[in-house]
Amino acid sequence: MKIKVLVVDDSSFFRRRVSEIINADPEMEVIDTAINGEEAITKAKSLRPDVITMDIEMPVLDGISAVKVIMKENPTPILMFSSLTHQGAKSTLEALEAGAANFLPKKFEDIAKDKAEAVKLLQQNIKEISKRRSVLRTPRAINTTATHAAPVRGSIPTSTRSNTINSSTANKSIMPSSATNHSATDSRINKPTLARHGTDANRLNTLDSRHTHHVDNSPSESRALPTASRLAKRASGKKYALLAIGSSTGGPVALQNVLTPLRQNFPLPILLIQHMPATFTSAFAARLNTLCQIKVKEAQHGDRLLPGVAYLAPGGKQVLIESKAGGLTLKVMESPEGINYKPSVDITFGSAAKSYRDKVLAVVLTGMGADGREGAKLLKQHGSTIWAQDAQSCVVYGMPQAIVNAGLADEQINLLQIAERINIEVGCR
Repeated sequence: MKIKVLVVDDSSFFRRRVSEIINADPEMEVIDTAINGEEAITKAKSLRPDVITMDIEMPVLDGISAVKVIMKENPTPILMFSSLTHQGAKSTLEALEAGAANFLPKKFEDIAKDKAEAVKLLQQNIKEISKRRSVLRTPRAINTTATHAAPVRGSIPTSTRSNTINSSTANKSIMPSSATNHSATDSRINKPTLARHGTDANRLNTLDSRHTHHVDNSPSESRALPTASRLAKRASGKKYALLAIGSSTGGPVALQNVLTPLRQNFPLPILLIQHMPATFTSAFAARLNTLCQIKVKEAQHGDRLLPGVAYLAPGGKQVLIESKAGGLTLKVMESPEGINYKPSVDITFGSAAKSYRDKVLAVVLTGMGADGREGAKLLKQHGSTIWAQDAQSCVVYGMPQAIVNAGLADEQINLLQIAERINIEVGCR
């Protein structure tokens, strides 16, 4: 059965172009179009599409408002189209928090340099998020443990929470890495050799981006691992010096779920590697910083790694760890040619393995592809701990599945339980 898509945009040219791309794929079809958010709500209810593509800026009713209503009345995977501007970033993050599954740049030339590749990525994104429609149409839950954190995405009372989650994000493979980077300054924080790796620790000097090949996203293909709900919630007794988290599609909301319950006195520095455009990471870090008890900032070159501070890798860059007099600092640098992801979870995880060896707690969250698998191999070889988000709570079970299928995951954990498990594991009660 074909994936049924509703295309929503006030531009007749854009509606026609997106419809042509969707209908060119034999697995999908556009069942109708809408010219504003109000019309989108009506047609979403009557047509029950599998996926909706939605513009943000529209007359009568904007895309963010439409997403909120649709996710409340008729939950449907929604792909947003956004401008790559600072204001566009803020609006897109609001749309993701409201319930949208993912977003793409509105200008196709910003999606990929090659037009055929841009078309393929748009089609791929629709197919991936369509897999979540059955989950969205069951009760959803969001972890809002932190008392001061703003509720996100239709939270429901604890007594009725299920183990499903409706989350969202941006995927690097569909985000331009060449967009201008805007650094963010957190006024509450005093600011204080590219690791190349392939398939094993001995090839740390041979960076190979070919690990980004397609990963089967079917949960049934994954190795069986115990989930957190079946395990005693007690610390392993290991000592950690760093928490490192990698994510992509579904990541912004997933990260908010993980970070908001962490205590203000969290004892470790945190590295966040989220696939996201350069113009978005500053706004995203600032948003997280207002919601979290810990401090969150966009990583800057030379930042000292301090406990209780989360450093978000800037879009279009690579982040490594280097030893300087007085401690470990961040090296933020331009990405070498041929690296698919900017930032790359593999590169940062690999650097963490060299600097921290067995003292890293690494968590791989929802996302397309396999970024993080090779870096996790290096961490595992040094004795660090690897957790993967479980299939049930992922928007796209790609990156975590790659970890699980490679035999690297110590546990698979539902998104709603990850923050609690981290606090227990690092002794932050």
